[in-house]
Amino acid sequence: MATLELYTKGAGVWVPDPEAVWVSATLLRDYNPGDEQLWLQLQNGNEVQYTVDSTSDLPPLGNPDILEGENDLTALSFLHEPAVLHNLRVRFLDYSSIYTYCGIVLVAINPYDQLSIYGEEVIDAYSGQDMGDMEPHIFSVAEEAYRTMTREERNQSIIISGESGSGKTVSAKFTMRYFAVVGGAAQQTSVEERVLASNPIMESIGNAKTTRNDNSSRFGKYIEIGFGRKGDIIGANMRTYLLEKSRVVFQVGFFSLFELAMLSPSSVFCS
Repeated sequence: MATLELYTKGAGVWVPDPEAVWVSATLLRDYNPGDEQLWLQLQNGNEVQYTVDSTSDLPPLGNPDILEGENDLTALSFLHEPAVLHNLRVRFLDYSSIYTYCGIVLVAINPYDQLSIYGEEVIDAYSGQDMGDMEPHIFSVAEEAYRTMTREERNQSIIISGESGSGKTVSAKFTMRYFAVVGGAAQQTSVEERVLASNPIMESIGNAKTTRNDNSSRFGKYIEIGFGRKGDIIGANMRTYLLEKSRVVFQVGFFSLFELAMLSPSSVFCS
């Protein structure tokens, strides 16, 4: 295995940690096939021995320092769980950036705070720009879909997924705001407000207590936005789907009735 040659003195690795999940460490000695221990120095200065029963037990290698904080995860030399988590952490804490690309996928971290990065001046900055030319942003994804739609006259889909409370609805709202502004809507927020206005009603019926959340929506949302020939918004429609009930531990009165009435598709475009 070629990567075995990289486990040399001074190389960085990631080792599991019960509290921090992963912590970085530095090899104090070269690793040779057949060795049952790795001699490591943790980031806090402690020296430890890491048991290696086979080469498959070797800890993941760390990326070079020069790649720390990359705005595209695909640019990392080693793409694995600790590398992804560390890079997202660095970008969030050191660069104050909640967005990171992974190829054409945009990874977002919910800051649970209002950020001033969604104004019209930011929309104007991303309008007409390629994804690779700008810092990662939800507006960049929206612009790519909008430009492809207007240029090729083909329908486009943006998939928004994540855990409960990760910010899916807010991301959908900012995406629709972008379309409203670049499409020249007379009232730039009317579309997003009308499409999302039914959320409280749907969630009051469809929410349930689960093993992960006391008030979790069981519905996915498929939002269709219609555009005219000039790229302006002419209408929108939102459909909801019952996604799953496997994590539900308690349901309110109307939930089982609604469950019978809703379809459960294998996939949704905006969940």
